[in-house]
Amino acid sequence: MNFIENKKAGFGYELQERFEAGIELVGTEVKSIRNRRGNLAGSYISIRGGEVFLIGAEIPPYQPNNLIGLKKENQTKIGLSKTYDPKRNRKLLLEKREILKLTNLEKQKGLTLIPISMYNKGRNIKLEFAIGKGKNKKDKRETIKRRESDREIHRTLKKRR
Repeated sequence: MNFIENKKAGFGYELQERFEAGIELVGTEVKSIRNRRGNLAGSYISIRGGEVFLIGAEIPPYQPNNLIGLKKENQTKIGLSKTYDPKRNRKLLLEKREILKLTNLEKQKGLTLIPISMYNKGRNIKLEFAIGKGKNKKDKRETIKRRESDREIHRTLKKRR
């Protein structure tokens, strides 16, 4: 079950190989994601020093009104502070061989790691991401034309019934 999807990923990039990773989250962020609050648009994945990070993904606090009323010691117990940053960098959990493979792929010119969706797998929240190559305007126009022609075909088939 997908909680959050990046709908622009398939339009702006030609997605090639897909991967799955765990993600380090604070408890209230998990609740927020399960309520389908969050945004992956404009985010990307970066590899720094042998670690993989999700950058630019926005996950708002679960109950933002309660942040103000909590005492300082209670905020630190649940992992929050008054300076909660919804766009903070989040570490992704991958195996070493996967990280090595991703670093080699990322070094190739024109390839980017793009998050596609966040979903549940058992009790854990997982992030699906893909290696993508940016589309140019011509490719985007072709995608729009194909989508419109598919819609037209479905309309005509629906009318025949």
